[in-house]
Amino acid sequence: MNQPLGYSVTPQPPKKPPAWKVGGATILSFVALLYIIELIDQLSGHSLDRNGIRPLETDGLWGIVFAPLLHGGWQHLAANTVPALVLGFLMTLTGMARFVWATAIIWIVGGFGTWLIGNIGCGLETNHIGASGLIFGWLAFLLVFGWFTRHVWWIVTGIVVLLVYGGVLWGAVPELDRCGGVSWQGHLCGAVAGVLAAYWLSGPERKARERSKSGQLPGLPS
Repeated sequence: MNQPLGYSVTPQPPKKPPAWKVGGATILSFVALLYIIELIDQLSGHSLDRNGIRPLETDGLWGIVFAPLLHGGWQHLAANTVPALVLGFLMTLTGMARFVWATAIIWIVGGFGTWLIGNIGCGLETNHIGASGLIFGWLAFLLVFGWFTRHVWWIVTGIVVLLVYGGVLWGAVPELDRCGGVSWQGHLCGAVAGVLAAYWLSGPERKARERSKSGQLPGLPS
């Protein structure tokens, strides 16, 4: 194409992919990673599962990093797959930066909480593994995020999530007479961390709302 002399062609900036594509690719990659790790664990005779959260043990602190990536078999991983895909994808729609920060808070704070209370109700040593603590954190985040931000879309999303997944919240109810099996401690700590993450990461919206309210107050005579 011929251009008039003295004029340069300004290159168009590349279009960013839609948020739903980025979010979908991100969460699909994460779940795929879980399956790859489980395959390695199966081939190694479940040697990776020893790296879970072992409460109140110094070495067990490393489990905070590794536990959400480990599962006690294909059935355990399959049970977590659909909730992880759905809730994780919805989390990415809050913004990728927010998704990363929320996941980090839930991962670390929820994991540390599990390390502290993971042996409650059980006289034996326990080893907590699985992405369910992270999933409970995402669930709790989505349930309260809309109320903190006052965004209609996220309020509706929270209500839908409650209707679809609200029943699983029973998995966060303490069962002091039960040892082994489901980690209610991990679920509970993940959910609490999710609420904390939602409150902290909704700060910009809450501050903007407060400024808006203060701007509507009538002025006082000086």
